[in-house]
Amino acid sequence: MSEILVAGGGIGGLTAALCMARRGFRVGVFEQAPDFDEPGAGLQLSPNASRVIHDLGLQEPLEAKACLPESLEIRHWKSGKVLAAFPLGEHARATYGYPYYLVLRSDLVTCLADAARSEHRIELHTGARVERVHQSRTGVAVSVNGTRHTGLMLVGADGINSTVRTALFGNETPTYGGDVAWRALVPATSLPQGMMRPVVTIWWGPGKHFVHYHAGDSALVNCVGVVSGQDEPESWIESGDYAEFLEDFSHWHPNVRALIDLTERDGCRRWALLDRPPMTSWTDHRVTLLGDACHAALPFMAQGAAMAIEDASVLSHCIAEGTDVPAALLRYESLRRDRTAQVQHRSRQNAKIFHLSGLGAWFRNRAVRIVGDRYFRRLFAYNATNASER
Repeated sequence: MSEILVAGGGIGGLTAALCMARRGFRVGVFEQAPDFDEPGAGLQLSPNASRVIHDLGLQEPLEAKACLPESLEIRHWKSGKVLAAFPLGEHARATYGYPYYLVLRSDLVTCLADAARSEHRIELHTGARVERVHQSRTGVAVSVNGTRHTGLMLVGADGINSTVRTALFGNETPTYGGDVAWRALVPATSLPQGMMRPVVTIWWGPGKHFVHYHAGDSALVNCVGVVSGQDEPESWIESGDYAEFLEDFSHWHPNVRALIDLTERDGCRRWALLDRPPMTSWTDHRVTLLGDACHAALPFMAQGAAMAIEDASVLSHCIAEGTDVPAALLRYESLRRDRTAQVQHRSRQNAKIFHLSGLGAWFRNRAVRIVGDRYFRRLFAYNATNASER
């Protein structure tokens, strides 16, 4: 019997398993996919998250696949004028003690999965979907592909459409706010020399924005173009027409159009951007939730993975500090509720702020330097490794 059961083997679930195993617990992870090769493109890992990865001793394998951007730039959608720039690189390491990484999502998952495989306290199950949850006074039982597994507690880290969340609180459809995202990976070697800079670049425009950055050491550039005011698509991922992608940004700066021009003509996809409102509670006795299962946010703060990683560290500390499992889970929830709700709220705000036009955009462009610096400091300075002590 594993002491702790984790539903979901993505970034949050694997990090939680590693954090808890390092504190002496036996952990069983159940991932419904056939392997731990999580799909997705580039990922930004800010210092509040990289602190936890370093604490797990995974700095070396992560840095082998990641790169460190020198800065984050916000540019005008048409002129290319820099509206604001915020230093990262050595500045981030000196200020917060930990770096700001860019990495392929699949490379981060592989790093975590390899570490989990080498940890004797972790048992990994793939092709294993948690189907039913049953609690008793002393433990939890789950049904996985018809087999019963038991433990002292269960962590639902199974994403925005969490089966564990549904088992606890009933079915609730995620919210579609009208934004869709075009996503693409393009070869960095095909870019003009002036576009090869190690910088996270965000282009703000009326009703749209565009983000690009190097996806770790993969020689690929991660590109995301977000368009607001769209009718709800039939599915959260659907095929898109390259010509439509290009048309959405046809009048934008030549650098943006150059990136779109390098995308695969037959591989265009559009994602519906979904989130959920903050939960007042996500724990029921010996079962709790983690990451997108309890606080899915729009991607306009680049903090989805970071919040799950923070959750994992805080949860492991709360469990290690007491023998009363339900009390420890409620403490974890109380320590995480306000911070994750703030990220959800700010992400929704950013969805509007990024896409302002006219006078609103004029005021935004003049305030961003001052407001942005305070905002990043507050976000990146959070220390999940000692949050339970505060």
